[in-house]
Amino acid sequence: MKFARRGSKAAKADMTPMIDMTFQLIAFFMVVVNFSEADQNQRIKLPASELAKPPDQPIKQLITLQITEEETVILGPREVPIEGDALAGLLLRERQMRDAMGKSASETTVIIRADRNAKTGVVQRVIEACQKREIGFEKFALRARQQVTRVKGT
Repeated sequence: MKFARRGSKAAKADMTPMIDMTFQLIAFFMVVVNFSEADQNQRIKLPASELAKPPDQPIKQLITLQITEEETVILGPREVPIEGDALAGLLLRERQMRDAMGKSASETTVIIRADRNAKTGVVQRVIEACQKREIGFEKFALRARQQVTRVKGT
């Protein structure tokens, strides 16, 4: 007995749910990824401190200044010496960009990441450059690596 062959069609899977799930995962990871590490330069080795702790809430308006051991400041892709007018010019440009975007300098927090071998006086000079009247940054936060203390007997 012969069986008649009916038109055989290959089964096709509906890929729509798989594509939807993929896009949802991409969107989720874009929201969750911490982009604050993008502002960190690997040359800067932060000092360790037992008092260091993460901020209570995220900082909305910030500028990250990184002070190297060689007494230069890194802001974004630019590295300038602390002495002279280069740092003041860079900070003034940053202030003007914030003014153009409608953000006030007094509400901007300047995060200072200084190398552990940088001198305290260098950090003070950078803060003074930020506080000049024509620049006007007022809020500062110093970054350090959190040092975990262990209790004996545990």
